[in-house]
Amino acid sequence: MKITTEGPGPLSNIPGAEVFRIENDHGISILIANYGCTVLSLSVPDSKGKSEDIVTGYFNADEWKKNPAYFGSLIGRTCNRIGGAKFSIDGTEYNVSANTGDYQLHGGFEGFDKKIWDAVPFLEKDTACIRFHYVSADGEEGFPGNLDASIEYCLNNHNEFSMKFMATTDKATPVNFTNHCYFNLAGENSGDIYKQELLIHADYITETTPDCIPTGKLLPVKGTPFDFTHLHPIGDKIHDLPMGYDDNYVLRNQDGNLAHAVTARDTQSGRVLEIFTTEPGVQLYTSNWFDGNTRGKQGKPYLKHHAFALETQHFPDSMNHPEFPNVILRPGQVYSSNTIWRFTTL
Repeated sequence: MKITTEGPGPLSNIPGAEVFRIENDHGISILIANYGCTVLSLSVPDSKGKSEDIVTGYFNADEWKKNPAYFGSLIGRTCNRIGGAKFSIDGTEYNVSANTGDYQLHGGFEGFDKKIWDAVPFLEKDTACIRFHYVSADGEEGFPGNLDASIEYCLNNHNEFSMKFMATTDKATPVNFTNHCYFNLAGENSGDIYKQELLIHADYITETTPDCIPTGKLLPVKGTPFDFTHLHPIGDKIHDLPMGYDDNYVLRNQDGNLAHAVTARDTQSGRVLEIFTTEPGVQLYTSNWFDGNTRGKQGKPYLKHHAFALETQHFPDSMNHPEFPNVILRPGQVYSSNTIWRFTTL
């Protein structure tokens, strides 16, 4: 196991940016920045031992600074959408920043993905980790309370990359963190993901409006294009949908303990990604809005359905749906969430 510091790397235009590389003994290498706790690259061997970067990214530093697609970033205080950019806690209404139309997306105009986090790298047995820390001030992006947040990204010699999220607050506030990596298991910038296969342990999705705001209802996936209860190619039914997938899957048997949620695999390269999480949901997003205007790390344009995201989470807009799993953190409580990406080959 090894951790190295690489200065600002591709983030040279961001004051205070620092980049770390963590590597295990089996060829996995991850480049992580303290700017937004962002995974800049993730190189994983295929079935023949050839390593390739399998997550999306930008061609230059200016694009990384803006990062409108949230490539690789930590999302908070709350990921996904807040309908009407408002919610109430104990009878008090809070208005948060509406950075997308009339709702908030992924924490606002300058969410956790745009912050410089304190970073401490450390080695522990067969594990290499980076611990990040940030205090989000009361009123930031409209959220109540001073939120003390810490994140640990760890890579071990079992080819597992784990993300442990923790937070405390001095005032009741919603908390719902995720990482927003986009994967292409055949290799970044290698084309569409139609033949890559997916299994999600979920019998329902959350019904949404055209703006992807949940209605509060759950829809069964059986007999619909949303059914990934059995492993099959992402492209099988994607064209039956107006744009592609951008949906929260209600995971089975999630009781707060770590459980297997997703398997994704690319039969050509042999790469397999398994996701384990303590979260009750996972958002499948198939890069529906890639239109060629964003250039990838090799300078090639990203097009529609060239990557997919699997964002472990509590349900979107949960603060406005009491029937959904609770996202309100109160003083004296500790927010804790754990997700693991395990890499194997066929």
